[in-house]
Amino acid sequence: MKRRFALSKVNLLFLVLIVSLGRSYSQVKESFYPIKPIPFTEVEVTDRFWKERMETNREVTIPIAFERSEETGRIKNFKVAGGLEEGTFNTRRGYDDSDVYKVMEGAAYSLSQHPDSELEKYLDTLISYVGAAQEEDGYLFTVKTILGVSDEHRDAKLPRWVGVEKDGSHELYNVGHMYEAAVAHYRATGKRTFLDIAIKNADLVDKVFGWGKLEEVPGHQEIEVGLVKLYEVTGEKRYLDLAKFFLDKRGEKPGLGTYNQTHKKVVDQDKAVGHSVRAVYMYAGMADMAALTDDKAYVEAMDKLWHDIVDTKLYIIGGIGAAGGHEGFGDHYELPNLRAYNETCAAIANVFWNQRLFLTHGDAKYADVLERSMYNNVLSGVSLSGDEFFYPNRLESRGKTQRSQWFNTSCCPSNISRFLPDVPGYIYAHDKGGIYVNLFVSSKTNIMLGETNVEVSQISGLPWSGNVKLNVKTEESKDFSLKIRIPGWASERPVPSDLYAFKKPLEEKTKIKVNGENVDYKVDRGYAVVSRVWQTNDQVEVQFPYELRIVESHKKILENEGRVAIQLGPLVYCVEGKDLGSEVANNIMIDEDQKFSLKYEKDLFDGVITVNGKATYIKKNTSGTLHREVIDFKAIPYYAWANRGGSEMQVWIPNKESAVFPEPVPTKGNQATLTTSKQMRAGGLYLVNDSYKPTASPSIEVPHFNFWPLKNSTEWIDMNFDEPTTISESTVYWKNEEVGTKLPLSYKLHYKKGNKWKEIRVRNYPINPDGKPSTISFKRITTSALRLEITQGSPQAGLYEWEVM
Repeated sequence: MKRRFALSKVNLLFLVLIVSLGRSYSQVKESFYPIKPIPFTEVEVTDRFWKERMETNREVTIPIAFERSEETGRIKNFKVAGGLEEGTFNTRRGYDDSDVYKVMEGAAYSLSQHPDSELEKYLDTLISYVGAAQEEDGYLFTVKTILGVSDEHRDAKLPRWVGVEKDGSHELYNVGHMYEAAVAHYRATGKRTFLDIAIKNADLVDKVFGWGKLEEVPGHQEIEVGLVKLYEVTGEKRYLDLAKFFLDKRGEKPGLGTYNQTHKKVVDQDKAVGHSVRAVYMYAGMADMAALTDDKAYVEAMDKLWHDIVDTKLYIIGGIGAAGGHEGFGDHYELPNLRAYNETCAAIANVFWNQRLFLTHGDAKYADVLERSMYNNVLSGVSLSGDEFFYPNRLESRGKTQRSQWFNTSCCPSNISRFLPDVPGYIYAHDKGGIYVNLFVSSKTNIMLGETNVEVSQISGLPWSGNVKLNVKTEESKDFSLKIRIPGWASERPVPSDLYAFKKPLEEKTKIKVNGENVDYKVDRGYAVVSRVWQTNDQVEVQFPYELRIVESHKKILENEGRVAIQLGPLVYCVEGKDLGSEVANNIMIDEDQKFSLKYEKDLFDGVITVNGKATYIKKNTSGTLHREVIDFKAIPYYAWANRGGSEMQVWIPNKESAVFPEPVPTKGNQATLTTSKQMRAGGLYLVNDSYKPTASPSIEVPHFNFWPLKNSTEWIDMNFDEPTTISESTVYWKNEEVGTKLPLSYKLHYKKGNKWKEIRVRNYPINPDGKPSTISFKRITTSALRLEITQGSPQAGLYEWEVM
């Protein structure tokens, strides 16, 4: 699919040429980190795996993101705010402006690598809309510009800047993304139109916020990173000081507490809590500040936070954020699979942060986490076709999870669009002593070591083999170290902690040759260091052990008890129902000690290696006994799942029968169709009759359906039968949480007679806590539907399962 950008006559009519007033910029020429990354603009990627994804992003994802920003009114908001069109605010939330900025940033990155006159003109048009929407003093937040202070919209109820710390508006969050987009556009095109808009706004923010001014902090962190980027291109230390103010001030007042990390001063935080995207954007800002100011307290805090995540809160796919309710971190070792959140934005933020930590410390462990997140969680967030997306990235599906074309809150697709063009910037880095090779992606770059230009080119077989060839060309003989990361998957630690472990050691070790001769290398902080006087056309061959690895998790991750995962190279694998002949991915177990075979399937997902073997399929008989059957087993890379529609899926596959959910016997209840009074967020309704009831096995997750955000109301769930059905018993398994879903105040059961509902009369309706069955028996009735009528208080009621007999 290829999409082009077209400028309508209306767009051309409103194209405003914003002319710079001649302000000069004192650009910071080189990265301020001890280790210098080679920016993506200086790396040519020839790698098939990554180049295809970058091209799909350029040709499909970015144009689609712009199209959907047009269709949903996100772009129209700027035109209305700027007086270019009549109308009102068109979208749900004030933060919708940020989606446009992020796609603009991705488009600017794309222009840096692929000049495109149509795309550049379209960006010019969008910039003119943004400039028109900017108020005279530099303020830029379309919902308040359009509506003023108004009860019409939740994000316009308060005056400017009021409530920013309690997340009332996302005013500062939005412009943080705008600063990043403006800097990207300036670097890509040399034009200062967008940058001038950003500077005008930043000057206003600096005038309003700071010590002795308005001492508030953003409700959603991001402006801190954006201000640092503005500092990089302008040299204006005021922006750096303002970013540091926002970080240093955070935690002096409670704000929203742990949710947006205002519970403590940032340098006193040692546990990752709250909303994961907010947190990790903040951690990235802290890393920038540590590098720029040499503030050791920031470094110490970052190291503690990183260990808290990697030691206890990191998913095997490199994702973060276990809890959907607050889109963030759970407790230590709280890593559910079916309920996993793993927001795509959080995975991208995790890459940003770990790259900064690598540039600070020079340790391969940060690149290990970065690679794991990139190949698995980030790539899972976008379909292979580039036009469908995941917001959360689950590690288990019961067949109902599908990708979406867009979201009401569409931060994830827009984040993907700006991330993929930046991938080349994570491959290489250098310091005074040599060159780092962090990612194994076929590519070419030039690196200045002192006064000597060194050209490094790479041919990599990853992710489908462990063979890598590096060619080093120097203008003259040069003594330096080539530091080649030995990935965790090519050693004995899946992640840099004991959270996960490989079941068996490798049969081979990493081998390195220079000009065909084996070399003995030393390992320093995870890097194979090859030090020598390099000559033009020196050839380096690296052979990483490319072996199938069985992964086990820490015993405190209860959901993974009796389960294993499969990894091959940097890729985590999963089993998807579509590859098993029928949807039984949740009803199997494997013998992980069997000899699996690897097969390259060129016509599957544009070419992947699959893992093949045998599995035992387990189902219940009508007698209650278990039927076991050996079937063919196939696992695919996790990033590729759900590219063929919805399907059952598991990453952590049972290797013990206690972790298997046997396929249930068809019943009156689980064959019925459910409907509910809840119109919003009712996607989990299928849980009510999926046959999963609270069990003694912690590794079989049993999520529940609830009526949030409704409360103090009477709601219903209807069970609709295909034909008249005789019923004489109903059992409900109610959910009751210490914080969250509560037992109902009361409930009743009705049956449909003709077009009317009649209550089923029973002596009492029991409400048993802790998932225990609440059963009522009654005189047999024949009906086409039952209604469970639930009266709930505050907070909402919910249930695991509803059975009928």
